[in-house]
Formats: sequence, C-alpha cells, structure tokens
Amino acid sequence: MPAFGSSDGLTLAYRDEGRGMPLLCLAGLTRNMADFDYLAPHLPDLRLIRMDCRGRGASGHAPDPMSYNIPTEARDALELLDHLEIERVAIIGTSRGGLIAMTLAATAPERLLGICLNDIGPVIEPAAIARIMGYLGRRPEFSSHAEMAAALPGLLPGFSGVPPERWLREARNQTVETGTGLDVRYDPRLREAVEAAGALPAPDLWPLFDAMQGLPLALLRGAGSDLLSRETAAKMRRRRPDMIFAEVPGRGHVPFLDEPEALAAIRAWLKKVKQMREAMR
Repeated sequence: MPAFGSSDGLTLAYRDEGRGMPLLCLAGLTRNMADFDYLAPHLPDLRLIRMDCRGRGASGHAPDPMSYNIPTEARDALELLDHLEIERVAIIGTSRGGLIAMTLAATAPERLLGICLNDIGPVIEPAAIARIMGYLGRRPEFSSHAEMAAALPGLLPGFSGVPPERWLREARNQTVETGTGLDVRYDPRLREAVEAAGALPAPDLWPLFDAMQGLPLALLRGAGSDLLSRETAAKMRRRRPDMIFAEVPGRGHVPFLDEPEALAAIRAWLKKVKQMREAMR
C-alpha cells in the first residue's frame, strides 16, 4: 500500500485509484479506508483517494497521542494532496472525516471543490458520545470475527435489514483476529486524545458549517442515527437550502454509502461538483 511522510514524521497510508475528478474519502474516528469499499464500485469515473488517518488502519501511530486531533488530521489531508500534486479535491467525510472536511473549508477553502457529509453535523449528541466512549480504545470482548458480527446488530442502534455477511465484513474491516481474540485496527491511545478534548468546553462548530458556503454540499443521515439528530439536520438544511439531503432508512450511525438513497444523493452532489469544476476552468 502506498504511503507518504507527514511533516511531523509519521507514515500515512493511502490508496489512489481510477481517473477523473479527484474525490478524497475520509473515514470516521476509529475507522479506516475500508469503509469506502462499498461505495468505490459505484464511482468508476472518478479518481478515488482514500487515506488512513494517523493512528488508524495501516498508518503509523503517533508518539504523542495528543496529535490525534482534527486540525492535525486536516493538515495531514492537505499534505496528502500536496504529495499527490492535487490542487483541488471534493471530499466525502464520514463522521470525524466530515469534521475534518469542515475544518478544511474554514482553513483551506481554495483546495476544495465540494463536501459530502456522512452522518455528521455541527452538533454531536451526548448519547452517541457516551456510546462511543464505551468502546473507544478497548479490545472487543469477542473471540472471533464471526462472534463480533453476530453481536453488532445489537450494539449499533438504528440499523435494520443488514445481511449477516455485511456485519461479518464490518467486523473484519474494524478488527484483526489474534491468538487471544480480537484487537482494534487503530491506536488505543486515541482514547486519551478524545478524553482530553472532552474535558474542554465544547466548541461552537456552526462557523465551520457556514465556512462551506459557496461549495456544493450534501448531507446523508442515517434515519436511526444517535449522533446526528433530526433537529440538527433540519437546522443545517434551513441554513443551506441548496444542500442535497438524503435520510437513509434502516441505518444508524453511519450509512454504508451504497444504499440507493445515499448513492442518489452522492451522484446528484457529484454532478454539481463537476459543474463547478468545469466553470473554474
């Protein structure tokens, strides 16, 4: 797998596939580039770029876990674009990946063509934070991928109609089997950074949302999401009436991105992004 060196000396893994308009995919807090395997076959005419954020997947673990923060991860994304000599890119950001995208809209808008947010907004519900902290940085209490896959439907609220083979694939994407059970595919010290951030007053993220003004914008929401509330999504839509929106039935946090509703919204958003890109030429 290709990789590049960050400005603070970490090796960060990425995949760069296809040709066409560049689309950068940024995964969630503990997740990795495999999250976009479901979406990739539906985007054959794009240059699909995926990155494992620092401490996740195949990327290096930071000596100081406090570098696991959104501004640093946004800098890493820009450094990947520089490494690939890409001037402007569209971004699909899942959960924390969406927060990174919003940060880039505020700090480096000249590098962006558009943003699609997957089940994330300026308000994160406390119940979801509590659920995430219940497992963050801890080894799963399962002996195998099969055992974890069987348990996932009961652990993730809001999901229905997901076939068992998808849950098994999720278990394999998120964990690795060892001689003593499962282990996570990220640095467990990520928990330290999240706990430190949680000890501070919650920042107002609405200015980051407003920073996306002028960019083609889309929002996907799992109909059963416990992280992005219907109220927050409605406020986002009022603030950006031009934003493409889809609520994905049978999904919590987060949609897999290959659902018909998600794909329709992504394709409509990409059409707008491509139009904007052509207008810039």
